[in-house]
Amino acid sequence: MRDTVYVLVYEGFADWQVALALAEIRRPGEWEVRSVGFTREPVTSMSGLQVLPDVRVDELDLDAIALLILPGGHLWLTTHIEQAAAVARRVHDAGAPVAAIDQGVLHLARAGLLDHCRHTGNWAGQIGREVPAYAGHDQYDANVLAVSDGGAITASHLGSIEFAREIIHTLDLYSASDREHWYRLFKHAVPPPWLAGETVEVIRAA
Repeated sequence: MRDTVYVLVYEGFADWQVALALAEIRRPGEWEVRSVGFTREPVTSMSGLQVLPDVRVDELDLDAIALLILPGGHLWLTTHIEQAAAVARRVHDAGAPVAAIDQGVLHLARAGLLDHCRHTGNWAGQIGREVPAYAGHDQYDANVLAVSDGGAITASHLGSIEFAREIIHTLDLYSASDREHWYRLFKHAVPPPWLAGETVEVIRAA
């Protein structure tokens, strides 16, 4: 049963880029969220949070994985970039989607996962500059902050809310209408109908 979401953690990973998505994944209580590292040694995020990986990349349960999430951060400065691409490819080949934001998108490009699907990233031209073998230029969409296609979710570093929305949709969390209300709430501060009355009362009380 595919009921586990793995998030890659490494020294200098951008924790805030995936925090909202992870919170929503855990909210229903039906999914297990586990951290995966290149080793089991503790790592420190860009925000200064220390995380002890639950498993190493070579210990992923490919039968249980529902999604692999690759955050941005300083990984491109390390020797692990090819290893990150390899694990993304392995998960995708096993039939599970992969989701990447910011610099994490480059790992999907290195894995060849973006050559034939619609995708986005930080800005047009970055992927080709960083990944010479990248052949998905014609599939790049500069008009969205996040998009899902072909088992790959990609997002700009400015699109953490859109990234979370695509993950919520991929995992089929909530109903379609609730997902739309969720997005309007977090993106535009528009409360859903069932909270609108409470919001008005709070404003009046203030």
